[in-house]
Amino acid sequence: MSKENNIKEKFKIALLSTEKAISDDYPKKSQKHKNITKDLNYFEIDSLDTRQEFVKYRAESDSRALLKKFSNVNIFKMNYPNNSACKSLYEFSEKVRCELLGSEMLKGTRLNFLENYENSFSKIKIENIKSKEDVKISEAFEIYMIKNFFKVNLNKDCEKILSFWHNELKSAFDNYIQFFKNNLQNQKKYNSKVSEILRDMDLFENNDETQKNHEDKDNDDREDNNKENHEKNPEKDQSSQEASDDNKGIDTDYDFTEHQLQENLLDNDTEKENSENLLQKVKNDNSDLEYKIYTTDFDEVAKAESLEGLDEIIKLRKNLDQQLVSFQDLITKLANKLQRQLLASQKRAWEFDLEEGLLDTSKLTRVIMDPYSSLSFKKEKDYEFKDTVVTLLIDNSGSMRGRPITIAAICADILSRTLERCSVKVEILGFTTKNWKGGQSRENWNKNNKPKSPGRLNDLRHIIYKSADTQWRISKNNLGLMLKEGLLKENIDGEAINWAFSRLKKRKEERKILMVISDGAPVDDSTLSVNSGDFLEKHLKKTVKYIENKSDIEILAIGIGHDVSRYYSKAIKITDVQELGDVMIEQLSGLFVNKKQLH
Repeated sequence: MSKENNIKEKFKIALLSTEKAISDDYPKKSQKHKNITKDLNYFEIDSLDTRQEFVKYRAESDSRALLKKFSNVNIFKMNYPNNSACKSLYEFSEKVRCELLGSEMLKGTRLNFLENYENSFSKIKIENIKSKEDVKISEAFEIYMIKNFFKVNLNKDCEKILSFWHNELKSAFDNYIQFFKNNLQNQKKYNSKVSEILRDMDLFENNDETQKNHEDKDNDDREDNNKENHEKNPEKDQSSQEASDDNKGIDTDYDFTEHQLQENLLDNDTEKENSENLLQKVKNDNSDLEYKIYTTDFDEVAKAESLEGLDEIIKLRKNLDQQLVSFQDLITKLANKLQRQLLASQKRAWEFDLEEGLLDTSKLTRVIMDPYSSLSFKKEKDYEFKDTVVTLLIDNSGSMRGRPITIAAICADILSRTLERCSVKVEILGFTTKNWKGGQSRENWNKNNKPKSPGRLNDLRHIIYKSADTQWRISKNNLGLMLKEGLLKENIDGEAINWAFSRLKKRKEERKILMVISDGAPVDDSTLSVNSGDFLEKHLKKTVKYIENKSDIEILAIGIGHDVSRYYSKAIKITDVQELGDVMIEQLSGLFVNKKQLH
């Protein structure tokens, strides 16, 4: 073990020991060494070259420990907001509560938090932030909480981010700052008040509770609203119609038709014509369509090279290559491992007694005995894998910004190169939205007097980084685009999976695999603020369930820092993005060895 790795391992042991001590999670004496050794893979330490990195790991470890010590899971869940748009704010408020309690108990811990937040804020850049739509409320909320509870000095960039949401946060929270400080030890009161404030904020005015109160009125108005929408946009009637009262008894979790799944965004004239045919089929389908789309007019499927100029794309690729340098050993290891496993799975045989090919040395004795005998040749015959195509669908949401999206891009690069060597085709896709806060879709909805429960209310952006029939060397520059500041926004997973599925379904390969890489639940503030809190999650579940049960496409998911097994039956959770490459290769190689195998 090198000196550097030895220091990292010792630091990890120190962090884990401190974390257990702070959280009161002491192992039994006989298990102490065993547990520490086992937990060393709990997280990875990439670098300890600077004090900032040292403080970052200390602060993250302290925060985990304090959550274990002070946060009661049952109370936390009891006050958990129904509206998904509020969930990240609620979770961060609880993190702050526990950190404040720990800061009162341990001065060193408080110093770690203060310095880490100051370091994090100093790295924030707002070159591409021009309006409120470019700033997520979750980012502004974190800055607001840290400013008010830890008294961290904000730089100009942070102040500007906060300014976009200052009025909303000030009117909602300022009067309760002292209440929160007085009730840090009373989690029930604290959580309940945060949940109540989030529920009452104007931003989330049509949350689940409000919708429940108006449920009867909505049911009475549904037929009239559908008729009006159909008159305005007859060609999109199937996308925005609501469930009729006649079909309330249907179990919508299972009532998910192939027509719905195939409905997607298409990127050329021929495909648009096919899309119109699909829409007509949906119109003629009597099944209940619960998932609605307010409008698809502003959605786009874009090839990565069309989103930026060539110079910028090359610059971003160089940035990715610089990141690849530090992972060179990992890349070589992973690429070799996958290639060995795939090639080992291929069956080889030889054809003998050919007129050309490699000389068959086993037949040379015959030639020596009888010089008039003709030379015998052989040729190796490869039984390749069944025609196989793999689609990597990568979450391009704002929460993936930084290290997660970098690692995802690196792993996509590794897999594309490696699988190509083994005659396996790879498609790399990404999904996000064009705007924060709904973009043109929401503007259109506002102009039309804000009809209730409009369905998906944001402009989708689906990105083709590499098509299955394009070689890696031609598309490699595109992968750097994932690192572009400002590209990553919201994530609407269900429709993205529909899109990837429809592309795979058209392929002629016999074996089709869809791998989804995400860091959590689908979230789009614009959509969730005017629909039920589980609107996007229900659609994701139904989409995945259909693919798993009614198609021959194999789908699996890797959750970065989040357990996504509630959406996918074949799912892996990784606690650190450093594990992503190894897990992707392990799962893919397992699929190639045995179609039914997945650990």
